[in-house]
Amino acid sequence: MRICVPDTPVRSKDGTVEITEFAMDYFGLDGKNAIVTGGNTGLGQAFALALATGGANVFVPSIVDDDGSTRSMIEATGSRYEFVQADITEAGAPERVVDACVDSLGSVDILVNSAGVCPLADVLDFDRTPWDATVAVNLTAAFEMSHAVAKRMVPQRSGKIINICSMFSFLGGRLSPAYAATKHGIAGLTKAYCDELAMHNIQVNGIAPGYYATPITANTRSNPDTNRRVLEHIPAERWGEPADLMGAVVFLASRASDYVNGHVLAVDGGYLVR
Repeated sequence: MRICVPDTPVRSKDGTVEITEFAMDYFGLDGKNAIVTGGNTGLGQAFALALATGGANVFVPSIVDDDGSTRSMIEATGSRYEFVQADITEAGAPERVVDACVDSLGSVDILVNSAGVCPLADVLDFDRTPWDATVAVNLTAAFEMSHAVAKRMVPQRSGKIINICSMFSFLGGRLSPAYAATKHGIAGLTKAYCDELAMHNIQVNGIAPGYYATPITANTRSNPDTNRRVLEHIPAERWGEPADLMGAVVFLASRASDYVNGHVLAVDGGYLVR
């Protein structure tokens, strides 16, 4: 359904816009090409599938070898799927990934920085080894991927960069100071890149998932005490499912969000309000 589709906005006598064009196909991603880092596992796979369902072709760089399941799901939507096994923390790898996406799909219109790690240890045992590894994946690689796609998006005067943040972009982070620090950092990068790239019609936003039922939270969910503590903090009274994130990533990747910029969207069942 299309709502009021004049060729130009209707303006009142004082010059303000009263009505502008809007259509539900603004949420569509047909003809767009997306890079989703780590998009063949965990929540990254959900982001990749959501974009493909919306019509985008998907290019996935991942350090984890592809077992074919992501390809099957994405190709079933009618979208193209390209995979390259890559360690995006290696020098020059982000630039090579972006070049490979453009070579295979023709352009890069969307970047989802979803690859991430979260090593856990007591604060006195958390030394530079896990710190450096976490910063390399969660923050430096995301910066370098964003830097590489920006070089493509600025000349084409369009693009969407979506950084996967966390509840720990807002809160502390017991047992993983590096994860909390990098997720605060990626929220800051989101705002900094918005500040410079918005003038080029590029939107840079973040998604902050709450607590989700994925393999990495299996131990927490299987322990009655820790499971109860999490659920008591969520007004929705349930763990999130990967599908709960799919609408958010499609929205932020689509034309419908063209005036949303520098925002970190919490998809958390209300966790932050309690």
